[in-house]
Amino acid sequence: MELRKDYFADVRKDGLNEIGQPRPRLDSPGHVTGKTAYFADRNFPGMLHLKMVRSPHHHARIRSIDTSEAEKHPGVVKVLTAKDVPHNVYTILILIQIGPEDETVLADGKVRWKGEAVAAVLAETERAAQEAAAKVEVDYEVLPAVFDMEEALRPGAPVVNEYHGQNYYLYDSGECRKVRFGDVEAGFAQADHILEQSYQSSPIEHAPTETTGCVVAPEGNDRFTCYTNTQAMFFTLDNASIILQMPGSKLHFVGGTVGGGFGGKVDVIVEPIAILGAKLTGRPVCFIYSREEEMQISSPRAAEKVVIKDGVMKDGRIVARKVTGYTDAGAYSRHSPYGAQKGAAHYPGPYTIPNVWIDTYCVYTNRTPSSAMRGFGVTIGDFALEVQMDNLARLIRMDPLEFRFINAYRDGDMKAHRQPTEGAALIECMQEAARAANWPLAEKYMAMSSYRKGA
Repeated sequence: MELRKDYFADVRKDGLNEIGQPRPRLDSPGHVTGKTAYFADRNFPGMLHLKMVRSPHHHARIRSIDTSEAEKHPGVVKVLTAKDVPHNVYTILILIQIGPEDETVLADGKVRWKGEAVAAVLAETERAAQEAAAKVEVDYEVLPAVFDMEEALRPGAPVVNEYHGQNYYLYDSGECRKVRFGDVEAGFAQADHILEQSYQSSPIEHAPTETTGCVVAPEGNDRFTCYTNTQAMFFTLDNASIILQMPGSKLHFVGGTVGGGFGGKVDVIVEPIAILGAKLTGRPVCFIYSREEEMQISSPRAAEKVVIKDGVMKDGRIVARKVTGYTDAGAYSRHSPYGAQKGAAHYPGPYTIPNVWIDTYCVYTNRTPSSAMRGFGVTIGDFALEVQMDNLARLIRMDPLEFRFINAYRDGDMKAHRQPTEGAALIECMQEAARAANWPLAEKYMAMSSYRKGA
């Protein structure tokens, strides 16, 4: 790696002790010697194993749940249903006032996606828990399901989540998050060319080496220690406190070591029910996803659809950009309303465009709830925007990198969400990319700067 200090030399501070210096990771020795302790390395005497009864249907009404045969199965200690959960309806982002609460810990009256948890079985062995779970009898009335975002938004579509009342998240700006800057229709009227394209992605599973899970141990005096591989320690602790109606001071969470996460372990799914199991049985509880559960049950990156309409001049200036984005939340919100909002802020891309119109929808379908994954809300949008940039460059027969130099934002430029650009460095990054790739560029582009507007 090369550190180029000739850029921004007049505004950069040198002589820093940490920035720009190589430093070994403190946890590396443990990883390479096999001494790192993961949550599943904890094994307590008398520990119970928890397995879920899961819905085989994408959308169904629960008529009845019969746990009697499961409770008789050898090794079973307890079977939990929705009535056992103190605060059964929650949503992760309620901690930052993003509601409503719309997801059940254990399904109550209805399931909204295939794999949704209906009952939890606690048994002496993993095998006993699995066998007993298969004996829980659930009577379902199958309901019409919807899997396509645009179909879900049409009038008359099956309502996925009654806690919302419609198949989209309701922002303070209405049915979608909106950004308006300039006059996009006037920009299109001015443009020499107009290009409209659609881009679509499927859900993407994180596939971590270590599956989602936790081990909970009672400590006496109604206190519990939870060993977990969550990536969001305090979100998990605080949500568990709400779900269990217990003060956070009674819950001790131990984590920090994650065997692969990539954003896939920020949802509060396994910890509350495992703590509840330990509380009601007085014994340690282990709840770990199987590989099948990790692939089917854990939240993927959301499926997205992005429709981009651009107006561009023959000289390469983009004068109007209209984006409609759709984020498939699945059956519940989790982090998706935030992801769609990030998309709205990002969709103009790192370009200065005088006229922008953006609508981003967070849509509910009967699919596995989606959530965070590596820049969620932005990553798929970047794919769509940069493919669109290449297509625009081809349309006007311009070099795609030079086309980006013409439109790149620089310090002082006003972004579509009305925040001035600061510390852009995009011009300089593209200049170095061109050098590294031996990409021929006109000298005027190599002389440009992100913070000298006239250059």
